[in-house]
Amino acid sequence: MASILIVDDSRTSRKILKGILESEGYEVVGEATNGQEGYERYVELKPDVVTMDITMPVLDGIEALKKIKGEYPDSKVVMVTAAGQKTKMVEAVQNGANEFVSKPFEPEQLKKIIDKVIG
Repeated sequence: MASILIVDDSRTSRKILKGILESEGYEVVGEATNGQEGYERYVELKPDVVTMDITMPVLDGIEALKKIKGEYPDSKVVMVTAAGQKTKMVEAVQNGANEFVSKPFEPEQLKKIIDKVIG
């Protein structure tokens, strides 16, 4: 069973994501509310996959992605995007994002993406 860390400043998004992931059989090992906390939780938990929101306080998703990928090049990070974040998505890919999932979450699409990333 794959372990997943959810990083999102929206409590609602974390709750929805956690519900979908757990119902699909993944283990949500932790949650974080901003990029800095997400990075710290990654170091502590070393999950198989991180779902990373792009727009967050303290440290945004792109900066957190850079920090995690910089120290853990093999980490698997799936960026969570809202509509209209095309520029940010390109930047995320350039910095090593493995995949994207967009809000609102579609359970089947999310499972497909996580499975693809885990390989």
